[in-house]
Amino acid sequence: MLISLHVKNLAIIDEIEVDFREGLNILTGETGAGKSIIIGSINMALGGKATTDMIRSGKDYGLVELVFQMEDENVIHKMKQLELPMEDGQIIISRKIMKNRSICKVNGETVTMGIVRELASVLIDIHGQHEHQSLLHKQKHLEILDQFGKGETGEELDKLIKLYKEYQTAKQEYENKNLTQEDRIRELSFMEYEKKEIEQAHIQNGEDEELASRYKRLSNTQLIAEGIQNVYQITADGTSSVSDEIGRAARYLVRISDYDEQLAGYLEQLQNIEEMLGDFNFEIKEYSSQLEFDGESFQEVEERLNMYHGLKAKYGDTIEEIQNYYENLVKKIEEYQDYDLYLEKLKERCEKKEKAYMTCAKKISRVRRKNGKVLSEQIKAALIDLNFLDVQFEVKIKELDRYTENGIDDVEFLISTNPGEEIRPLGKVASGGELSRIMLAIKSVLAGQDAIETLIFDEIDVGISGRTAQKVSEKMAVISKRHQVICITHLPQIAAMADEHYIIEKKVEGTSTVTIIRNLDKEGSIRELARILGGVEITDTVIQSATEIKEMADSIKNT
Repeated sequence: MLISLHVKNLAIIDEIEVDFREGLNILTGETGAGKSIIIGSINMALGGKATTDMIRSGKDYGLVELVFQMEDENVIHKMKQLELPMEDGQIIISRKIMKNRSICKVNGETVTMGIVRELASVLIDIHGQHEHQSLLHKQKHLEILDQFGKGETGEELDKLIKLYKEYQTAKQEYENKNLTQEDRIRELSFMEYEKKEIEQAHIQNGEDEELASRYKRLSNTQLIAEGIQNVYQITADGTSSVSDEIGRAARYLVRISDYDEQLAGYLEQLQNIEEMLGDFNFEIKEYSSQLEFDGESFQEVEERLNMYHGLKAKYGDTIEEIQNYYENLVKKIEEYQDYDLYLEKLKERCEKKEKAYMTCAKKISRVRRKNGKVLSEQIKAALIDLNFLDVQFEVKIKELDRYTENGIDDVEFLISTNPGEEIRPLGKVASGGELSRIMLAIKSVLAGQDAIETLIFDEIDVGISGRTAQKVSEKMAVISKRHQVICITHLPQIAAMADEHYIIEKKVEGTSTVTIIRNLDKEGSIRELARILGGVEITDTVIQSATEIKEMADSIKNT
């Protein structure tokens, strides 16, 4: 779950730190106090849009840091998959926004925005107006149905994606190879030419490297000869060669070695050096005598090396790759020579992959249709709990006229929210306020299956009040028994359900305005409920009403 949020230098926030807890975390405050900035900063840290005008005036950077404490196996697996460090189940995500760039880090390691978004997908689920609007897209309906039944279809869906890709590859190969007689003869002729070219080259492993070494030596023969001559002059043939100088030194030691036994050891070393230098001079002179530019050999090496360069440009960067290309070429020529049999095998392979795909897709479709009926009833019941008094809800499934990696099902949610009204597609019926409640109903149904521990609800109370608001608050309390829930609200019925209640306030410090956030005790929570109820003037009557709302919420939570 999300245990800490740290924001610095963003908009009207100078610096705040919030410690969230399990259950239902409620955030309230006056309009303009900075509630949207709190949720916006979490979104930003998780890879959302960030602009430099969000940096607090007069500051060089803005910073958001989130601390999660996780034990879920899916999260641990994702961290390993992304090769990110993790210790004691803690994940720290930070994003620093500067004038020209931003830096994202996970547990101190700099990462890309894409990695942060991928990690966020298993850490937290944020529901604002945009997420409610996603219900208007049928693809979201399929996703919800599969999430509801993932215990039965999870592994099968992974298998289906793999089978779909294999079928598409086989189908494409078959369609691409279904050539006319003329095209087949032309392609076969070209492959025969390539095969002959490689065979006539008589390539050998390592020969290209050996040729490159010989070419380098032959093309620099003159430079080598001059260098060797200079070395020989220094070591053996000059007026004061190294060989002569060592001989003179040895003779000096001979004359004085009788006077000190230690000098005899030095003399022996020097004589060994003299002998080694003599061998060196003999060998280098022998090498020099054999060093002669052979124009014919050079031409042969150059032509052979050019041949290898040509083969590599066409068939592979290494001899091994050229040999593999040749082997595949031989195989393809055999296939093309008996083309009808080759095509038949491709067709059989394509049909086999299609059959495997369809078997899996139909199995998933049967489970979806069964689960669709169950999900329809459960969502309908949840909608009734949310004060949709005469509601009809249906998960409609029909077969597509094409194959997709998600199967052969077209899934759409249908709804009727008024008596006598025809059941119609969700996107053509529901208003913005209804969409938020429908999403909440779906979330309450999926609460048991949803592995993501932290849910954030923003604008969940749009367009609702009275009894409906009470029903929404009760549903939020139900979800918070299985998940950590963070919710911004303007309604006292929802705020009263808080396990932890935070107030977001705006105050003036000197010449600047800053946002602060405080965790309220029970008395503070009641006073905040009274503010929401009563506006500017908080009377004893309003306090009493707020107390009653809080006590009723506590009673509901404890049942």
